[in-house]
Amino acid sequence: MSPLVLIVEDEPAQVEVLRYNLEAEGFRTSVATDGDEALLKVNEENPDLIVLDWMLPEVSGIEVCRRLREKPKTKSTPIIMLTARGEETDRVRGLNAGADDYVVKPYSPSEMVARVRAVMRRMCPALAGGKIDFGDVVMDLDAHKVIRDGTPIHLGPTEYRLLKTLIGQPKRVFSREQLLDRIWGRDVYVEERTVDVHIRRLRRALNDGGRADLIRTVRGAGYSLDGGEV
Repeated sequence: MSPLVLIVEDEPAQVEVLRYNLEAEGFRTSVATDGDEALLKVNEENPDLIVLDWMLPEVSGIEVCRRLREKPKTKSTPIIMLTARGEETDRVRGLNAGADDYVVKPYSPSEMVARVRAVMRRMCPALAGGKIDFGDVVMDLDAHKVIRDGTPIHLGPTEYRLLKTLIGQPKRVFSREQLLDRIWGRDVYVEERTVDVHIRRLRRALNDGGRADLIRTVRGAGYSLDGGEV
């Protein structure tokens, strides 16, 4: 499934420019026009990246950024702050609030798409293609292959997508709901315990031959890729 970018912007013309250019490059998009709606959509849709305008009705963009960084679920979601403010002190405020990048209006649409790709590549390598590794596990996303300690690992399509999600942000805990949304999509009804079934299959494949378990089960919260149980 293509990465989802949430555009938080109250100027319709800016929204259309961003949507058109991002979707032309293969991204899915969603839109919020004020801070309260943004917080609601982030909770509902689990976007892969947020383009967040500083000046918003209701709750400001910088306050939205602060609130997202305070929540375990969104503390590592990539955020690009978008604003007409160009002073160094404003850029510092945005970055200190937790933004991963800062783009000043007016901007080139092609530059914005490049910034989105760069931040996503840095924060979520699994969404950018190529190879990604964690410990002795290597995923070749172009060749659709998984290797652990030099040995090919054979995964079903669902287990492959699960591993891609987990390895893209290692040590981040994904709830069952988040994994359902990312693997099956929001429009498909699947019970949460289905996630547990596929996690067991993924574990069995990765741990074949007595290898150490890299998938951590966080009771009452979900799963992450970093090894062990708590």
